[in-house]
Amino acid sequence: MLYIVFRWISIRIIVLVALASGITAACSRKEADLPPVATPSLTLSRDRVAIGSPVTLTYRFQVAPDAKFDGDYWVFVHILEPNGEQLCWRKETGSCWTDDHMPAVPTSRWKPGETIEYSRTVFVPNYPYIGEALVRVGLYSQQTGTRLTLSGTDASRREYQVAKFQLLPQSENIFLIYKDGWHPAELSAEDPSSEWQWTQKTATVSFRNPKKDCTFYLEYDARNDLFTPPQQVTVRIAPDTVLGTFAADSKAKKLVTLPITAAQLGQTDMTELQIDVDRTFKPGGADTRDLGLRVFHTFIEPK
Repeated sequence: MLYIVFRWISIRIIVLVALASGITAACSRKEADLPPVATPSLTLSRDRVAIGSPVTLTYRFQVAPDAKFDGDYWVFVHILEPNGEQLCWRKETGSCWTDDHMPAVPTSRWKPGETIEYSRTVFVPNYPYIGEALVRVGLYSQQTGTRLTLSGTDASRREYQVAKFQLLPQSENIFLIYKDGWHPAELSAEDPSSEWQWTQKTATVSFRNPKKDCTFYLEYDARNDLFTPPQQVTVRIAPDTVLGTFAADSKAKKLVTLPITAAQLGQTDMTELQIDVDRTFKPGGADTRDLGLRVFHTFIEPK
């Protein structure tokens, strides 16, 4: 009698496992059979990029003729070593080089057959790796984690390889010396890769004069909720060659680029550049600092 009972239980377990396997296989087939919604591609402004330097990424999605989207999906972007390891300096906290973002046109507004193209300028994080790097992209739902099928080389779990480039050492860049007018550097507790320095009313950086036309990059945010109208920022080659002015009207990170001519730089071996704000504020409490702009990156790029 006990043998019959055990035999019946064993048969039932085998049937249930078989059914579950069949359902899983069917689901896998269903996912695999989903048609691609777009063909992704990525172009970098240059294929040799030094650590700490800015690079412009141009994303392009050729939407499939029969594509349908049930919501707004994000673009995820992973930068990896050739062996497939993601470039992370603290993986346990998610401190990896990514450029996840909502596309310039939300996917719910993508139309079959059209091309979605837009550019984003990012700064290469200070990661201790030199050599070839790979870029993989995909589309995913922030709510469910679902990844959409795309047309291209599926490297892993609907991650599609779209580009390669060479990472160069930071010594390739023009070295900037933060002189007067800067508060000590601070780090984000949530993201150790995010670092910034607050300026005082006037902050000075010094660098070796490249004696050629350049572009100055300034990535910042500001407490525009404290100022009406917003703070006015003037960038100049010391002492009085104004490169440009702008309103610090963004509470989110914003990138400003200003051209510098060789004539404006002059013939001196070293050059000083000043960032001046017309008004500062004090955070309050025990923090009595005078704060101007919160600066994430400055960079001089020779042409």
